[in-house]
Amino acid sequence: MSDVIDLIRRFCDAWGEGASVDEIVDYFTDDAIYHNIPVDPAVGKEAIKATFAMFTTGVERIEFRLLNIAADGDTVLTERTDVFVLPNVTIELPVMGTFEVRDGKIAKWRDYFDLNQYLTQLAAAAG
Repeated sequence: MSDVIDLIRRFCDAWGEGASVDEIVDYFTDDAIYHNIPVDPAVGKEAIKATFAMFTTGVERIEFRLLNIAADGDTVLTERTDVFVLPNVTIELPVMGTFEVRDGKIAKWRDYFDLNQYLTQLAAAAG
């Protein structure tokens, strides 16, 4: 169980350490599914890479602050604050994430959050 927790810790840390989108995508299986629950899922590494490129554009840094992490078999649950540092604002978003690991890679990743919290903080920064 500690192997899957260690993998997800490394994955979350990689964001804050400035890993490239390619380095982040290497954590996934070829057929992985990434699903931000408010939007449609991305299926496969190329779709995941495109999704990451879309939401990292204009962002100076992203940090996943792990508050709690637990595993049951190959499933890892995370309670996080995701921090998006943009040129004029820092957005902090509470997130619950579920990761399913297969053969040492992330096969499924689902994040649950309130998209309105992100949009509200972004709009407030725009003034």
